[in-house]
Amino acid sequence: MPGAFFSELHSEFLLLLPIVAFCRAFWAPAFNFRQDRRYQGRSGGRPARSLSHHLFTVWHRTTAGGGAKPKRKVPSGHSQSSSCLAKGRGTPGPAMQRRGVPAQAGQGRPGPRHSGRDPPRPGGAGSSAPAGAAAALPCSRTRSRTARQARPEPPSGAGLPGELGRRCWMALRSERLPPDPAVPENHSHVTLLAKAEESLLRREAGEDSPAPFLDGQRYYEQELYEEALKQFEKIKDTDFQAMYQLGVMYYDGLGTKKDPEKGLEYMNKILNSDSPEASHLKFAAAYNLGRAYYEGCGVKHSTEEAERLWLTAADHGNPKASVKAQSTLGMLYSMPILKDLKKAFFWHSKACDNGNLESQGALGIMYLYGQGIHRNTKAALERLRKATQLGNIYAQGHLVEYYYTRKFYSKAAALAKRATKNDDINKQAKISDCHPTYVAKGAAMAAFYLARCLQLGRGIEKDQNVAEKYYSKACYLDPAVASHLQLAANLGTI
Repeated sequence: MPGAFFSELHSEFLLLLPIVAFCRAFWAPAFNFRQDRRYQGRSGGRPARSLSHHLFTVWHRTTAGGGAKPKRKVPSGHSQSSSCLAKGRGTPGPAMQRRGVPAQAGQGRPGPRHSGRDPPRPGGAGSSAPAGAAAALPCSRTRSRTARQARPEPPSGAGLPGELGRRCWMALRSERLPPDPAVPENHSHVTLLAKAEESLLRREAGEDSPAPFLDGQRYYEQELYEEALKQFEKIKDTDFQAMYQLGVMYYDGLGTKKDPEKGLEYMNKILNSDSPEASHLKFAAAYNLGRAYYEGCGVKHSTEEAERLWLTAADHGNPKASVKAQSTLGMLYSMPILKDLKKAFFWHSKACDNGNLESQGALGIMYLYGQGIHRNTKAALERLRKATQLGNIYAQGHLVEYYYTRKFYSKAAALAKRATKNDDINKQAKISDCHPTYVAKGAAMAAFYLARCLQLGRGIEKDQNVAEKYYSKACYLDPAVASHLQLAANLGTI
């Protein structure tokens, strides 16, 4: 009797087991349904599942027998799961390709360690996950943050002056003779030359005594360097301005055989002099000595010593100091070996405020592409237009590029015509006191965009023959810029 009872109870218990299993399989997904939706929205993981989907899953498991979850096969080309993709495992699938994200985008170095309890977000600063994987996630916040971090680059590849990565990235020029503050009427070279001419006429009329420095300066401004050298040599021991000019002429080989050691000797005498007559020349002398160390001419090459001397010459942005040193520091800190764009922006700002034309253009480029400062298109255009009006060809080339890429083709073509009128790069560089390398780059940019307008009839009448001439001119002026722009044209970017 007890045996029959327990046998019947056992059979009823066995009948209840499938019901219990069914309830467990049903209620667990049903209760986790909202949690699944929150997880999907937070991490950009698997698609949201409806309640009907859960019911179908339960029915499928029950009818399949055993209640075991079937292992999902992953087709080739698909990611294994959203979590694997977020952790940098698995291969991006068609979903990523449909969003236009390259499969290997952002495979860069990992960011700094994440300090805190929360785990680092995929593709963020504290994760080694590829940036492309983070961009592929559907979370709009992550995608917008990634887009903000991508800094735009000019199609021409012509960035800030100093970014070329070469040791002598620019042909440095000596600082011009600073005006003597004790003689207010000599504050410009034009006035000084006029005074020299007037003195010469008086001496010819027998009304004035010889003035070797004024004569030498007049010859120097007229590029009669041999005559200027003779006049400066007469008074080199008593006149610091003549000594300065001799230092420049011997270093650059103007009117005499190049002798950088002798030129630096004169500059060191001025820099170490205690005479009040040499005080207004010391900043310029320090700049010229820094140039010698940078170029390794007459002394052993030392970027560190050049930086120290240029900082001395710049004197914290003093307008009475060497403005050329301030601008040169801006370029030095744009170079790969000493790259510090915040310092570059600081020194270009100081030089621009003190009237340097090259720094005016450099600031416009920094504002335009967000280098060393937040992007500000209004400030960028203001700087670039002002620099263009004053004769900065490199700024003019960037302004042409801006107009063309924004589809202001008429403006781009008209401005490019003006930028390519003069073929004498060295003459333009001397007039504007800008580096010939960047004058050539600006002219090459303008020539290529003008050729593009002529070829496609954008903002100007089509003319294939003239377009080919300007393409050739761009290649002649700067092959690297022309190559970058040709690649952008082939890709349909411009």
